[in-house]
Amino acid sequence: MYPSTVWTYAWVFGMFLCWSSLRAGAQDLGITHPAEVTALRAIKRSLVDPNKNLSNWNRGDPCTANWTGVLCYNTILDDGYHHVQELQLLNMNLSGSLSPELGRLSYMKILDFMWNNMSGSIPKEIGNITTLELLLLNGNKLSGPLPEELGYFPKLDRIQIDQNQISGPLPKSFANLNKTKHFHMNNNSISGQIPPELSKLPSLVHFLLDNNNLSGYLPPEFSELPNLLILQVDNNNFNGTTIPDTYSNMSKLLKLSLRNCNLQGPIPDLSRIPNLGYVDLSSNQLNGSLPLGKLSDQITTM
Repeated sequence: MYPSTVWTYAWVFGMFLCWSSLRAGAQDLGITHPAEVTALRAIKRSLVDPNKNLSNWNRGDPCTANWTGVLCYNTILDDGYHHVQELQLLNMNLSGSLSPELGRLSYMKILDFMWNNMSGSIPKEIGNITTLELLLLNGNKLSGPLPEELGYFPKLDRIQIDQNQISGPLPKSFANLNKTKHFHMNNNSISGQIPPELSKLPSLVHFLLDNNNLSGYLPPEFSELPNLLILQVDNNNFNGTTIPDTYSNMSKLLKLSLRNCNLQGPIPDLSRIPNLGYVDLSSNQLNGSLPLGKLSDQITTM
């Protein structure tokens, strides 16, 4: 064997040992992935923390030193590092903005900033977290439009952005949220037409968009939502359009709340909804006669 070949083999073997040693070192130390540590430090810089809840974010490793609100996987993944699983920063009197660096926490399942004073827009980079299951941003002062990128979470169970100052339309990309059960966007300034494409959401249970600036019409296609329990869109302006007759086919519906929506025309035959317990159609311009069929035995509010 030529000396140069021997040297090449030796170099490759040495590099392999070096890589193996570094990987084993990461496993032994149980450190957080460096990219996620950098991201967390950037996230903290974008926050104002008057109560100093995050004071320990300057000490040690995020996962091993138990930074406040940072929860990590108990087991180290195949790359030898700990990864952030949850960021739980609810009700900490935080202000400032949501950093685009949130998108680098690419193994995260829960992102929770509920009940703070966060302002500015929702960064589109959050859409990079394809593992996300809960996106909880309600009770802040977030503004601007909803990014299209929020419609591509393959595992998202719940999206709560209610009680903010969000404006602009609902992105049609939200029709891709096939795992989403809870869709809470009430008490914002969302405007425009409810995309009929959202009727393709197979898992949707709660659809709350009351107290916004929606216009257009109520999509008749919503009767095709197979698991919808609550449809609540009070205090919007649907421009004198009607309640679609197809809504009488929502066989699983428990609550229908369309109060003060500038609706007119006849009321659909709601007697065909077997477990309907709550109906509010007040403060509209509805006419005609009430349906002859008996309403559900479960009805408590009408």
